[in-house]
Amino acid sequence: MKNGNIRKLTVTAMLAAMSSVLMFFSFSVPFMPSFIKMDFSELPALIASFAIGPLSGAAVCLVKNLVNLFFTTTGGIGELSNFLLGVFFVVPAGIIYKIKKDRLGAFIGSIVGAAAMAGLSVASNYFIVYPIYTKFMPLEAIIEAYQAIFSGVTSLLDCLIIFNMPYTFLKGLCSVAITFLIYKHISPIIKGTR
Repeated sequence: MKNGNIRKLTVTAMLAAMSSVLMFFSFSVPFMPSFIKMDFSELPALIASFAIGPLSGAAVCLVKNLVNLFFTTTGGIGELSNFLLGVFFVVPAGIIYKIKKDRLGAFIGSIVGAAAMAGLSVASNYFIVYPIYTKFMPLEAIIEAYQAIFSGVTSLLDCLIIFNMPYTFLKGLCSVAITFLIYKHISPIIKGTR
């Protein structure tokens, strides 16, 4: 039991380190404003949630954002949002997988988690992130960045629903796809059965 807990803690720490590094390799995507970045830092958190449990996945999300606070360009607001969205992604996925431990359970959990993350992205950005960002950048400038891609958006809520919500869901699906490709191969190593 004690060795098992030490192994879980060690694997969680290793996955958190990987997640922290992956967060540094963010990049812009052409269909989003330049201040919104794509990264694959939720991938290790999702793997942790499946292999060890939802609490481990949440811990990976917490550690990677605490590490990135030392290098933040968002004053910690981006990290807070990333933590909340990550938890809403990996915890439901891990809980559903824990109940139904097969590929279908993992798939359903991942889709539910990605959808929860996408839905929460609207609320977290509308009520937390952008109200703070507007202290440094006028709301009109933020909306104009979205309008440069699609002129039909006229409010912040339009921007979040038309751009951020589908983007966040797609970002989650990218992590899901990679997890499904590699999880079966690395699961025995993570769990110590090989």
